[in-house]
Amino acid sequence: MTIAAHLDPARKHDFVFLFDIVDGNPNGDPDNGGAPRTDPITMQGYVTDVALKRKIRNTVALLNAGRPGYDIYVEAGVALNAQHERAYDTGGAANESEARGWMCQTFYDVRMMGAVMTTGKNRDRTAGRVQGPLQLTFSRSIDPVTTIEVPITRVTPTRVEDLATKQTEMGTKNIVPYGLYRGAGHFSAPLAAKTGVTSEDLQALWQAFEMMLEHDRAAARASMALRGLWVFSHANAYGQTPAHKLLDRVHVTPLGHTAARSYSDYKVTADTDVPEGVTLTALVD
Repeated sequence: MTIAAHLDPARKHDFVFLFDIVDGNPNGDPDNGGAPRTDPITMQGYVTDVALKRKIRNTVALLNAGRPGYDIYVEAGVALNAQHERAYDTGGAANESEARGWMCQTFYDVRMMGAVMTTGKNRDRTAGRVQGPLQLTFSRSIDPVTTIEVPITRVTPTRVEDLATKQTEMGTKNIVPYGLYRGAGHFSAPLAAKTGVTSEDLQALWQAFEMMLEHDRAAARASMALRGLWVFSHANAYGQTPAHKLLDRVHVTPLGHTAARSYSDYKVTADTDVPEGVTLTALVD
């Protein structure tokens, strides 16, 4: 059976994605009171790769609950050292090499994103290091974003002793009225061969990308949407065209001269005349 180009782990893949947010905060900065992250020079907004990987992990876990090989290593409420111990206690590993192999087979995010598993007091029960084939960039907004601190009130005080004197308490929300963000990712076939990535793993990745914002709703992220996902698949494991020349084929052009407040304020196009040996798959456009 022929495998679709974007699902073939023996090929190199480079991809571009777009997402936007309306009246929300896509990635708060804990060192700045939770305000949306911005470049202080250009005032473009940005979202870290770590934030996106968290959404991918959560969605893969949601869609593959109980499926062997799709456990999540970096999971809320679980110590990483306890995950390493499973390789020895459950997986029967006798050394670090065997433990590393078991971790790759068991944890989706280890074989796809890699991990440093050398921590722990017992130095004889570590699982080594894995360089994952999937890497994401920071996502940056097309235009500068305006960050706004919105005052809000609450009718219930925090402390019981304040009930007699306080009718409301004040707070704030940090938002951007609108932002369209662009990010990129890369998949290394040689590294995928080392960690054991399968076509099913790639299918899970693209499915998670398409659904991660639908299942990550929160008060600060109620209106986020994936607007585009284009995958450039090379004919071999190493690629024959530099990634930037492929990614530059997706164009985002602002329309008009006023501040954008919706996706319709942009024109998005993708050049389909890709170089020989490259297949373009538009999963969302």
